Amino acid sequence: MAPKYQGNVSEFIIQGLSDSPTLQLPLFVLFLIIYLFIIIGNFIIYWAILLSSDLHTPMYKFLQNLSIIDISSTSNVLPFLLHLLITQQNKISFFGCLTQLYFYISLAGSEFFLLTAMSYDRYIAICDPLHYINRINEKHFARLVSAAYCAAFVGSVGHVVLISKLSYCNSHIIDHFFCDLIPLLKLSCSDTFNVEVLNYVFGTLLSFNSFLLTLISYIYIISTILKIQSTHGRQKAFSTCASHLTCVIILYMTLFCLYVEKPIASYSLDRDKFFSLLYIVLVPLQNPRIYTLKNKKNPNGLITLQKSISSTIPVKLIH
Repeated sequence: MAPKYQGNVSEFIIQGLSDSPTLQLPLFVLFLIIYLFIIIGNFIIYWAILLSSDLHTPMYKFLQNLSIIDISSTSNVLPFLLHLLITQQNKISFFGCLTQLYFYISLAGSEFFLLTAMSYDRYIAICDPLHYINRINEKHFARLVSAAYCAAFVGSVGHVVLISKLSYCNSHIIDHFFCDLIPLLKLSCSDTFNVEVLNYVFGTLLSFNSFLLTLISYIYIISTILKIQSTHGRQKAFSTCASHLTCVIILYMTLFCLYVEKPIASYSLDRDKFFSLLYIVLVPLQNPRIYTLKNKKNPNGLITLQKSISSTIPVKLIH
């Protein structure tokens, strides 16, 4: 993938989060604990749904795929950061950098599209419940999930191809803790106009359209819920989408702060590090807590998983 225009660069040096030697070990311990919580929490969701036949419905399978994305996106960055913190070996090959960038963009896009599909699922369940089984059956579910993954992973190829053709002749030091798009563009000494246009178009199509579709879905959902006469009925209806709505708000707030930005030249890398860290850590860390651990019926995700493994009695993770 490395073409002749790359200025003979074979590897990059990752700056990391801090230059202070005294902070390396505390940061390593902190992020190791966070990473373990993310992996364990999302595996709880995945396996509990897999082992509980009562949860083999589109609503829960969407959640299962969201757990897979959270595990994958975190594992794409945090193990590398942990290795950097503990060994101080901050070099990454050109191909390794592009690979990390590709999966970062692809998995982020998959999460956007998947959450949009989940909002459509909640819209049908609340606004048109009589036709839910026909409109969100196994076949339609498979199409929605496949489209989410394909659109994200295919759409990300253009970024990597254009990035691979840039020249890096001034410096090979990436002022970040992983290979992200904007730091690579700022590092390049060649014209980045094509990449910036692609990033703007792809970002607009991805984030804005996903946001718009999600917003429209929730306008109809809230409108339908407000028409329900009983307070209990409104609370029950809203509880079916409250967890998803919370995750959507966290995701969009984080990524809008990250990428809804002015020109590349005015981009703040310190700010980029902060919000990148929030996105990589906060969203996967919050999803298990929001969907399972705070649930009133099953407050302990570990107990839920244990019951799922040890018996065939279905368990409920979310209302």
